[in-house]
Amino acid sequence: MREQLEILTKSDKETKKLARNFAKILIKENQGMEAMVISMEGDLGAGKTTFTQGFAEGLGIKEKIQSPTFVILKIYPLRRRTFLARQFIHVDAYRLGSKDFAVLGWQDFVKNNHNIMVVEWGDKIKTILPKNSIRIVFAHQKNPKHRLIKFLEK
Repeated sequence: MREQLEILTKSDKETKKLARNFAKILIKENQGMEAMVISMEGDLGAGKTTFTQGFAEGLGIKEKIQSPTFVILKIYPLRRRTFLARQFIHVDAYRLGSKDFAVLGWQDFVKNNHNIMVVEWGDKIKTILPKNSIRIVFAHQKNPKHRLIKFLEK
């Protein structure tokens, strides 16, 4: 049985705060042998990039985070030395499939325990996501500012 946590956020601000807190919890636990990979799923505008912006803030990243739709991935150095990870990698898999990621050196990224990765549209490359990936599903609600965010085990 999969563990699941559902949280309703009522604004972009709440979504970012949730993500900041989530990042802080994860970095305390990130002492593994492989990269930490978070797969995000949901329709356009459901909150994936907003969540990623808050998550990056929680990691101490000061740069503006935008979805890397056309560049596929963007790497941000992590300057805090209080945790194992040394870089945050933001991936957008919307226009690609699993086979396309071999060219990008995907296996090297996911085997490196100094990486924290967020993959928007992770459901498009689920066959190459590590088994210990965290899966987050975003859903629109009747109120357009509200989002239902589900945290699932892969």
